Amino acid sequence: MKKRNFIVILVVGFVSLAGILFYLSRSGFVNRLPGKEPTTQQPAADPGRGEMPGMPGMSQPQPPGEQTKAQPKEQESAEEAPTVEIPLEKQQLIGVKTVEVAVRPLHKIVRTVGRIEYDEKRLATVNTKFEGWIEKLYVDYTGLYVKEGAPLAEFYSPELYATQQEFINVLRWAKKSNTPPGKGGNEKGVSPSVSDMLSNDADRIVEAARQRLKLWDISDEEIKRVEETGKPIRTLTIYSPVNGYVVQKMVFKGTRVMPGEKLFDVADLSTIWIIADIYEYELPLIKTGETAKISLSYFPGREFTSRIDYVYPTLSGETRTAKVRFSIPNPGGQLKPQMFTDVELKINMGRRLAIPEDAVIDTGMRQIVYVDKGEGYFEPREVTLGLRAEGLVEVLKGLKEKEKIASAANFLIDSEAKLKGVVK
Repeated sequence: MKKRNFIVILVVGFVSLAGILFYLSRSGFVNRLPGKEPTTQQPAADPGRGEMPGMPGMSQPQPPGEQTKAQPKEQESAEEAPTVEIPLEKQQLIGVKTVEVAVRPLHKIVRTVGRIEYDEKRLATVNTKFEGWIEKLYVDYTGLYVKEGAPLAEFYSPELYATQQEFINVLRWAKKSNTPPGKGGNEKGVSPSVSDMLSNDADRIVEAARQRLKLWDISDEEIKRVEETGKPIRTLTIYSPVNGYVVQKMVFKGTRVMPGEKLFDVADLSTIWIIADIYEYELPLIKTGETAKISLSYFPGREFTSRIDYVYPTLSGETRTAKVRFSIPNPGGQLKPQMFTDVELKINMGRRLAIPEDAVIDTGMRQIVYVDKGEGYFEPREVTLGLRAEGLVEVLKGLKEKEKIASAANFLIDSEAKLKGVVK
């Protein structure tokens, strides 16, 4: 047994020694020993090929000028964009689709909610310019429709009554004057010139009293009736200034009213406003004159078309929205204030270089698309994006027209690129 083991060890030793000698002879270590001459003659170098003597295919060091000329090719190859290879059969399996980068017309759809409001241009407030009391109400509940010139209430004012009495006294004094101006006097002891002066003064006083009544909203018919009867009117009738609905009634019978105090609000609902909210980031797209489609759940299947009348200059701090206004006719009064509406604005943003939104991979720090380079190779490329509209996004930088990009299964391509270290 011991003899057998000794033979095995001896065989292994000889084999190892033979291997070491073979390796040293192949590496040229024996030729480099001191005093040892090379056993083979090295072939001369070929100047045309620039190869090392005795080493076919290996280039010898180039002169400095030639090294400089070779560097641009190396840099060019180093700057080539990395690509990831997806064979055509694999593209079919994962459902890769490509789309061409092109200049397309973009339309931005802005959808929001509106609210019906009174047309402020058709809203009137009724009040008085003197103190008094309501003695009779013709409009005794809110929501009643009245026509322009219809009586709303009767109003008694001691101050108004006294002013009418003064007007009657002035009229009587003017009638007692001798003659009209320019006819001379007929009263004993009064010269014609003095009579003319008194007549002129009486006329001016009468006109001043009449004007005072007009400024207190007394109609010409009522003033004429006071002149003809010679009796003051006890109560003043208040009339509606417009056609519309009484949307607010602030008084009752017997209510004391002070000057300027509101009595009624009358709203003409033949035209109404729609006030819609627009978010802050959409405001640059909104301009006066843009057309909108307006629909209500109250009218299923029916749409109204209107244009933006006005964009309000302030922004709500709570909702970060600004208000825009539309005006639409309201035949029959079917549209009522405080109704909610759906507003849709379609804004034409012109023709822009655009790609589908699905083709972009947003990493949070940058946006990546995969450009189809042909023969199954895709290049990851960073892009700068602009406006978004109807599933498309504007490309500001990074792509050129007619390039092809992956529009479907690009996430799988991105995963493959990360596994191969193409995208970091």
